[in-house]
Amino acid sequence: MSETSARLLNLLSLLQTPREWPGSELAGRLGVTTRTIRRDVDRLRELGYPVHATRGADGGYRLAAGAAMPPLLLDDEEAVAIAVGLRSAAGHTVVGIEEASVRALAKLEQVLPARLRRRVGTLGTATVPLPSGDHPTVDPEHLTVLAAAITNHERLRFRYRARAGATSKRLVEPHRLVASGRRWYLVAYDNDREDWRIFRVDRLSEPFPTGVRTPPRTLPAADAGAYVRERIQGMTTAHRAVATVYAPAAEVSARLGGPATGTVEPLDEASCRWHSAPDALEWLAVRLALLGHEFTVHEPPELAAYLRAMGGRAERAGGAEEADGTGTAAGDGAGAKP
Repeated sequence: MSETSARLLNLLSLLQTPREWPGSELAGRLGVTTRTIRRDVDRLRELGYPVHATRGADGGYRLAAGAAMPPLLLDDEEAVAIAVGLRSAAGHTVVGIEEASVRALAKLEQVLPARLRRRVGTLGTATVPLPSGDHPTVDPEHLTVLAAAITNHERLRFRYRARAGATSKRLVEPHRLVASGRRWYLVAYDNDREDWRIFRVDRLSEPFPTGVRTPPRTLPAADAGAYVRERIQGMTTAHRAVATVYAPAAEVSARLGGPATGTVEPLDEASCRWHSAPDALEWLAVRLALLGHEFTVHEPPELAAYLRAMGGRAERAGGAEEADGTGTAAGDGAGAKP
C-alpha cells in the first residue's frame, strides 16, 4: 500500500469518529501539514465521501451521512464488539433484524484477521445465553456458513436429523435463510432428491461448503418466506371452529387477539359466537382454554374430542382428589356448557 493510500485510510478512520476535527489536529496525528490534509480531504470527496468543512483560523472537518454507507474502518476492540453483538442478535429473537444480523456477521467474519476470529470464538464459547423458554437453539457459526454459501451460490454438504431421529447426509444448493419466531429454516434445492426442501437449522450439523458454484435456481413461490409458510401450513390440517363463549364480545375479541384469529359475533350482552380462522386443533383448543370463560364448541367434532382429552390430562395432572374437590381442572379446560 502506498504512503498516500495508507494516510487516506487513516484519515477516513479518524473522520468516522462523530466529532469535528480541526485541520491542525488531523495534521498532527498524521504527521503532515494542514495543506496535505486539505488535499487528502479533496481526494476523499472525489471518492464519494461527504466530508464537510467549516471556516475558521484552523478549519474543521467532519464526515457527514451520505447516500451510501462507506466502508467502516474498525480497530480491534470495535470489530470484536460488533461481531459479538451480531452473534447475539442472530441467536435470539430480535424482530426484523435476525437475517440482516446473519448476513452482516458473515461479511465481518470473512475479513476478520485470524487473531480476532479466535477472540470472537473464545468469547462465544465462554458465554452462555439465558434461555427464554423451551426453544431450539441454532449455532451462529452454522448460520454464517449457510449465509456465505447462499451469497456465493455455492453447493453445501451437511448432516441432517429428521423429526423421527434418523440422520442423513445432504448435498444442496442453498437459496435463503428464513427466520420464523425462534426457528430458522434453510430453503434449498436438494441435489440428491432433485427437489426443493426446507431444513430446520437447529437439526443441521457439520455444514461444509464444497467450493462448487452453481447458477441460481428459480424458487417455485413468490419468495422464500411465502414458500416456508405454505409448506408448514400444508403439513398440518387446518380446521375452522365455531363456538359460543359466555362472555361479552369485546372482551373475547381482545383476549383472542383481534381479527387475525377470526370473527366474534355478539349474541347478547353476556355471550358471543366465535368463528375462527383456519388453524390446527391444538391452537384452537389453547385459544379457547385461555379465554377464562365457559364455552360450547359447535364444530368441528374433532375439536370437542381434543378438548375432552386435554381436560382429562389436566385433571390427571392435578390429581384425582383435587379435581373431585374443586372440579376446576377438567371444567376450565373443556369449558363446555350443556
